[in-house]
Amino acid sequence: MNAHTWQLLRVGVSQVAVALSLDIFSVLLFVAVGRRNHNEVVGISGVVEVALPFLIALISGWLVTRAWRSPQALSTGAVIWLVTTVLGLALRNLLFDQGTATPFIIVATLVLGALIAARRLPIHRMSSRRLF
Repeated sequence: MNAHTWQLLRVGVSQVAVALSLDIFSVLLFVAVGRRNHNEVVGISGVVEVALPFLIALISGWLVTRAWRSPQALSTGAVIWLVTTVLGLALRNLLFDQGTATPFIIVATLVLGALIAARRLPIHRMSSRRLF
């Protein structure tokens, strides 16, 4: 086994799976709530269509950060959030021909930040506590 495999085993496959699942869920939740607030159908196909550029960007963020090494780290979450937001908006505009109005950019940045990066904050605080 190579060093990356050992690192993955050390962190734990279940921890990686949970973190990735929560990040994917975060993107899907962002899209579903947004569609509902705009009185659009919240069916699976509509959610996936809008979420796809952000999901592609999310996976890219995981690859860029090698998130499987420390999937719950705040620094990992911050980079994943930035990649997901910036690349997701770019893909949405350039490849998927969907709008990127300024209010949407602001909402996407704030909501994805809360769901992807900020959810790691309690874990970061707990792991950084020292005993005397």
